[in-house]
Amino acid sequence: MPRRYLEPLPGGASRLILREGTRVLEDRVVTQVPAAWAALAAACEAAPPPILPGLPADRPLVMGVINVTPDSFSDGGDHFRADDAIAAGEAMVDAGADILDIGGESTRPGAERIPPAEEIGRIVPVVAALAGRAPVSVDTRNAATMQAALAAGARIVNDVSGLTHDPAAAGVIADADCPVVLMHMRGTPATMNALATYDDVALDVHDELADRLAAAEQAGIARGRIILDPGLGFAKTAEHNLELLRRLRLFRGFGRPLLVGASRKRFIGHYGGAPDPKARLPGSLAAALWAAINGASILRVHDVAETVQALRVWRAIAGG
Repeated sequence: MPRRYLEPLPGGASRLILREGTRVLEDRVVTQVPAAWAALAAACEAAPPPILPGLPADRPLVMGVINVTPDSFSDGGDHFRADDAIAAGEAMVDAGADILDIGGESTRPGAERIPPAEEIGRIVPVVAALAGRAPVSVDTRNAATMQAALAAGARIVNDVSGLTHDPAAAGVIADADCPVVLMHMRGTPATMNALATYDDVALDVHDELADRLAAAEQAGIARGRIILDPGLGFAKTAEHNLELLRRLRLFRGFGRPLLVGASRKRFIGHYGGAPDPKARLPGSLAAALWAAINGASILRVHDVAETVQALRVWRAIAGG
């Protein structure tokens, strides 16, 4: 059956696309959405649902990144000691982070996996120490790590594999009835760069996320618990990342909160002329603000204080 896509455009127009497989059957811009597309239009226009009770639903949330790893692409080793990671998390909360995303395994391009037991040993003390300060998300592909982190106080699971890596992961999420981030990715961190080939990156990523969303629901995960992430930098070229940001509103048609993680990524260095990931703050803020304006519900960032300030100024200008 052909798939429908509705992409809101600046000025109130909408782009309507009908596609069967990779064959485009219809692609037109309209100023009035036909009745057959009304449900998609309503989903795109609706306010995103709350992520967790107590978290603001009227603005994008800031998710602070804490990598308890020696080899993450932008901050590997900075928070490898538990005490350093905990101190970083405390500082992020004080700076305005709404959520802390704690991970113990690097998923940078070319990264090799580590045993779940090692991952658990890295993150559980950090999760336990910070869970009382802010909602904690655990960044992991492994069911055993999900279980351990949830038991230690984590409230959200962020799986870069979209629940494809570990067959037991979906059952853990369904049993816990917790929010889960399903990110788009192809292959593994070791193989994904070779899989960055698309007919239309926005539509192809949309379709593959739709498949992951359906699989999660079939596994017993409530649709209301699912957050979607287009996966910037994961099996994507620099131009693919730009195209996904340009067309981010397309993904609002799912009616689910969107998470965008552009912070310090390679494409920002590429276009911004900043080889050092820690020198990519201005470009990261530009991408974060673009994502916020175009429908992101959660911004996953390394530089919390600066992002919070940028969002506050943007909202003041916008009058909200």
